[in-house]
Formats: sequence, C-alpha cells, structure tokens
Amino acid sequence: MELDDVIFINNLPTIDLHGFDRDYARVKVLEFIKDNKIMKNEIVCIIHGIGSGTIKEEVHNTLKRCKDVIDYKLFYNNVGCTIVKIKLF
Repeated sequence: MELDDVIFINNLPTIDLHGFDRDYARVKVLEFIKDNKIMKNEIVCIIHGIGSGTIKEEVHNTLKRCKDVIDYKLFYNNVGCTIVKIKLF
C-alpha cells in the first residue's frame, strides 16, 4: 500500500501528540514506530495538530532520521496528521 492510497485514517493505528512538548513527542513517536513495526502495521497515523507547527516539525525531523521509516507525508484531508509508511523487514 502506498501513502497516496490512504483514504480513511480511522482504521489506522494512531497516536495523538496534542499537549506534548518536543522532547516527549520525539520519544513517543519513536516508541510508536517501534511498536507498530513489531505488530507489522505498515501504515500508521501521527496526529500532531496544526498550532504553531513546533510538534509537526519535530515529528518530521524524527521521522526523517528514523531508519524504520520508508516515507511520510501530511494527510491531504487534514494537515494536522502525518501518515507514515514503516519498513517491516
């Protein structure tokens, strides 16, 4: 499955980072990616909100450096969410 094929995010494993600071958000994103790789979930959703963009920036920087992430992009229907494709093998 490709990220452009994702239509409904309600069925995806999701983490909501509202209210988190940058450091805690980074740790939780890495744990979330690791847990979903173990559970063999290829596509996941990270809700970071819109706000000032601080958490979104931290999430994207974390995903960029994570070796278990193949691709990520903002969800086209909601820019407060990022859809992530995880490398399973």
